[in-house]
Amino acid sequence: MSMTRRINRRAVLRGVGASLALPWLEAMAPAIARAGDSARLAKATPRRMAFFYVPNGVHMSAWKPKTEGKDFLLPDILKPLESRKDDLLVLSGLAQVRAFGNGDGPGDHARSLATFLTGMQALKTDGANIRVGVSADQVAAQAIGKQTRFASLELGIDRGPQSGNCDSGYSCAYSANISWRSASTPMAKEINPRLVFERLFAADGGANRAKRDQYRLSILDFVNEDAQRLKNRLGSTDQRKLDEYLTSVRDLEVRLARVEQGSVADAKAPDYPAPSGIPKDYAEHIRLMFDLLALAFQGDITRVATFMYANEGSTKSYAFMGVPEGHHDLSHHAGDPKKHEKIQKINLFHMEQFAYFLNKLASIREGDGTVLDHSMIVYGSGISDGNRHNHDDLPIIVAGKGNGTIKTGRHIVYPGQTPLNNLYLSMLDRLDVKIPALGDSKGRLNGLEG
Repeated sequence: MSMTRRINRRAVLRGVGASLALPWLEAMAPAIARAGDSARLAKATPRRMAFFYVPNGVHMSAWKPKTEGKDFLLPDILKPLESRKDDLLVLSGLAQVRAFGNGDGPGDHARSLATFLTGMQALKTDGANIRVGVSADQVAAQAIGKQTRFASLELGIDRGPQSGNCDSGYSCAYSANISWRSASTPMAKEINPRLVFERLFAADGGANRAKRDQYRLSILDFVNEDAQRLKNRLGSTDQRKLDEYLTSVRDLEVRLARVEQGSVADAKAPDYPAPSGIPKDYAEHIRLMFDLLALAFQGDITRVATFMYANEGSTKSYAFMGVPEGHHDLSHHAGDPKKHEKIQKINLFHMEQFAYFLNKLASIREGDGTVLDHSMIVYGSGISDGNRHNHDDLPIIVAGKGNGTIKTGRHIVYPGQTPLNNLYLSMLDRLDVKIPALGDSKGRLNGLEG
């Protein structure tokens, strides 16, 4: 059936207690773009920004490519990204010098996270007077957040305390938060997949969830009538896209239900009541969060996000993959080859999950490309080598082409001490968020265009 008229980009499927955002459809593009104007089509599709953080640094000798340019080989830790190599930039030489002590003594873990997206020196305090700076994601959220239902999403795996001393006199807030709305206001992350789902898709904030559970209803049952009316207005391609999107939502509901029926919250965090819906299985927890974020991007519910694999300085055990020691302790390897091997296993596990997310975005068609093509996804850490606690030559990846504004498939080596915030300024430019500086930036990062 042919499409009858254009659909508003902000249109949603509605039902009692439910509001389901729509994926990007051809019917949402301006008529001139649908007629074949690729430049207009590219402008019509949203651009997105996300930041993924891993704590305690990485095993750099198995991370950093040995050659520059487009013919580089992916080292062992980056091997899971082989199928996405042409969608990547591996960036070497970038630094967050404000994460060094700079006269404040120890506390590198707290500083590395607090500084990662701000480029500002964190005030050394374990009291209420925390101060660091506005993070790059929140600069974007404050500028473009009104275009979507949520200005930003802050996701993670570990809750983390917001007060007290967590690292050599630094407040726990610095070790638990990557996103900062203001210099003194962190954006707390959500770790419960069920609560994220209800926030994204339940217009009543989840108040009707008991009714859905009682009658074994899907959130799709509440919007089905509206969905059928919309499908009658769509062309065959858009009908298929809508069906695929609704199927993804339903599949995620089923997985969440299975988690809630068969698991309890991780007992490693006894100092706060853990809500239901948090998987015991670390990999499943991560992938549920990644699938939720992919749906949020696909439905244009948000265009800005952060994700933390764990809090900085994490002592998480990876016994499920044969590494029972705590992550932080292993990162202080002192050159021990056995510890190197175990750290590399942890790094590889994290990268495998990231590859899952990128493949998910790459599988979602949107306009003249994919959701990944229209995104800028940063993956990295505020520490390079965990044993040295250094904050220069950081492990940084950028995935996605930013709507054709980034030439991927390369390893770029920058001069030592090049501010990481230069990258963020360049990314913000691509979201049409023009600011003169961010943190310790010294200009835009050149070379992203090729």
